Amino acid sequence: MPSPSHSVQTLTDLLRWRASNQPEANAYTYLQDGEGQELTWTYRELDRQARAIAAALQEHKGAGERALLLYPPGLDYIAAFFGSLYAGVAAVPAYPPAQLQAVNRILSILQDAKPRFALTTREILESVNALADAYPVLRDIRWIATDALEEGLEDGWKRPAITGDSLAFLQYTSGSTSTPKGVMVLHRNLMSNESMIQQGFSHDEQTTVCGWLPLYHDMGLIGTVLQPMYMGVHSVVMSPWSFLQRPIRWLSAITKYRATTSGGPNFAYALCTRKVKPEQLASLDLSSWRVAFNGAEPVRAETLSQFADTFAPAGFRREAFYPCYGLAEATLFVSGGLASEVPRGLTVEAAALEQNRVVPAQPGPSTWTFVSAGRSWGDCLIRIVNPETLVACAPNEVGEIWTAGPHVTHGYWGREDTNAETFQARIQGSEEGPFLRTGDLGFMMDGELYVTGRIKDLIIVDGRNHYPQDIELTAERQHEALRPGCSVAFSVDHPEGERLVVLVEVNARHAPADPGADASALQKTLRQAVAAAHSVDVHEVVLLQQGEVLKTSSGKVQRRACKAKYQEGSLQRWPA
Repeated sequence: MPSPSHSVQTLTDLLRWRASNQPEANAYTYLQDGEGQELTWTYRELDRQARAIAAALQEHKGAGERALLLYPPGLDYIAAFFGSLYAGVAAVPAYPPAQLQAVNRILSILQDAKPRFALTTREILESVNALADAYPVLRDIRWIATDALEEGLEDGWKRPAITGDSLAFLQYTSGSTSTPKGVMVLHRNLMSNESMIQQGFSHDEQTTVCGWLPLYHDMGLIGTVLQPMYMGVHSVVMSPWSFLQRPIRWLSAITKYRATTSGGPNFAYALCTRKVKPEQLASLDLSSWRVAFNGAEPVRAETLSQFADTFAPAGFRREAFYPCYGLAEATLFVSGGLASEVPRGLTVEAAALEQNRVVPAQPGPSTWTFVSAGRSWGDCLIRIVNPETLVACAPNEVGEIWTAGPHVTHGYWGREDTNAETFQARIQGSEEGPFLRTGDLGFMMDGELYVTGRIKDLIIVDGRNHYPQDIELTAERQHEALRPGCSVAFSVDHPEGERLVVLVEVNARHAPADPGADASALQKTLRQAVAAAHSVDVHEVVLLQQGEVLKTSSGKVQRRACKAKYQEGSLQRWPA
């Protein structure tokens, strides 16, 4: 496979190089229904589409401006992203507002990013026009339906004056712990991080990527769209809804296209294990899958084991699992293991962990097992630091994860007052850095990173630390009527100190003869289980109607937003 010279510093120049040197190679295939209907673009066609969109932006002197991208999943989204870059316009990925919560997110992004343009389709533009009376701000930007551009517009495109230090796009964070903020991702950040991903994932010219992750989210955009273009290989994408409706579609696409790299958050593997029926295994061949990455939420050893056991008859190999760690503020990828090696796990004493100490132990009732998120790649540095004293932690201490290197982004858009604290941190007594403070907790053991949770989500009751995701997992496992991945644990102020509250959704199909008695029994069971597993009393167990737990655009639980709804008394409880 031909490779560009090291002088290529921007994604724009890289795609132009691909279009000139491998024009007929397949770039992207979109599975329109998640199965048989497909649309494929070569690098030549992608370049043509991007130049046409860029020319439309250049007609309105868009260089240096920002453009909101509002598309359903598909190739139009990818073309609009590259089209913005081709015009020297910073892309602002988003998604169509299908419900009020999504509309509010779009409005917050518009207020923060202040884009001059919005790129979309004719169909979505009609919906936006219908919303404009209620939201006049939608009329303040220039809307361009990219599927209605005139033929031949691409011939008027002119290469923008951009460099590696130019802003490529604003990646709005998922908002799991706060209001979404726009991460400023420069071209050089992307080129550095794509190189790290290539190294960590052991990608080569034989790589084929397959994915269903949202294209407006960093893992979907950078991992399943930009990494394949960086490598000059083929990527097969489908809508997240296609996967969620029928998880086997994901595995069937890996089978059909002989994908070597694919993945998603931990819940995706758990969903496949639950939903794919034994008789469907015969249609699958997962032997080509070399890198099954798992990130964006806690990686659970039990999930990996169950998935590997379930799909071994279909050719899945346990060593394909690739737990990794990253965040939008570091472009995407921070750490990952060695491809083709079984991920490491580490069991530690629960009591010691509550005091931020790491004491390895044999698996037992008073222990927790963590899956390694691997090591750093390229020029990336990872350090564990006490978030209060800013002193480097000892190897057996839990602290905040800090990272430094060319993959760390330029900061948050318009947040100069907080950027220095988050992106320019220094370790006491060290000349390394500056570092990005990730807000995540973890520790290093034998050169590998183990992530334990979020600082802002940490629950402290009676002087002991409790990780909400562990309490949530214990709670939702107590009854089949409780929805997996739909529970929230947090602490509230109380005259006697911080107290624990647990919210859990009940499946809408659960219809006991006596809901009131059933609710009381469930609450009692959850209290006893949490007390036994975590040695902490639950102040209140709240059973919720299905759909009440708030989540981010990438599927992460919004614990602080759920806590706010609990405190204001606006949650819909079960039974109604």
